[in-house]
Amino acid sequence: MNSMLSSLGFGIVTASILLPAAVGFTLQFSATGVLNIAFGAQMTFAAYIAFICTQAGMSIWLALVLGAVFGAVFSALLNRFLLARFAKRGTTFFGMVVVTIALALLIEYLVEIIWGTMSVNYQMTGTGVVHLGAMSFTHSQLVVMAIGLGIAVATHSLLKYTRIGKAIRAVASNTDLARSSGVPAQRITDIAWLISGLMGGAAGVMLGISLSSVSYTMGDTFLIEIIAAAVLGGVGQVYGAMLGALAIGVLLEESAIVLGGAYAPISAFAVLILVLLVRPTGIMAGAAEAKGIA
Repeated sequence: MNSMLSSLGFGIVTASILLPAAVGFTLQFSATGVLNIAFGAQMTFAAYIAFICTQAGMSIWLALVLGAVFGAVFSALLNRFLLARFAKRGTTFFGMVVVTIALALLIEYLVEIIWGTMSVNYQMTGTGVVHLGAMSFTHSQLVVMAIGLGIAVATHSLLKYTRIGKAIRAVASNTDLARSSGVPAQRITDIAWLISGLMGGAAGVMLGISLSSVSYTMGDTFLIEIIAAAVLGGVGQVYGAMLGALAIGVLLEESAIVLGGAYAPISAFAVLILVLLVRPTGIMAGAAEAKGIA
């Protein structure tokens, strides 16, 4: 029982990292209909930018902010100057998937050329341990959890209470109708990708903090868990992605007790296959169904 409760604590930490990644991933899809397979590679790039910052003597938390900002700018530029141009040429949904796979490989090899294949470690000061019953958390894990919760609250507030958030929802629902209603669809799409890149960049650095190291394949490995969370919640549904992240995060760590840590990701594959078989639209049917891919 204690081991299950302890794993629950680790699951909450994993979910806190998975949440901004899954929300960012699904926000990109809901805004443009692009299933961005390069999302994991972008996370990795941001994590290495944070590594450079720590090497320069910055604190890991300032490095996290700068890594997230890099992720935001990089994401917006990729969409505006690359992916949007393919979309304007009428590239099909699956054609765009192929484009993002190629983009993921390019980013991964670029990271490998710059930093090599060996893992790198963030320069972090030692942190104490806080015990909450059978669960134990380091100070850095508590901060990661707080960041994940803060991103969830900020995302909800943005989408529900701000004009930009309402415009993003309008574009995600029906781009042509939003444009005819006076919404600057291109600008809102850029903002959506900026925000999603910010979340992905933050998640990449948070993942590096959690793993205590950063490798050039880190984001690609994590991508299947992001997709599983997004599909479970309902691709294109931000709140569904939050629920999916919590479920997948806890499932991964609990299944590690049964399967062993090396085989825990199998549970994410199993959930992904099961959801696609039983309920392809996920917990919250939404954008995926509307765009004809579920």
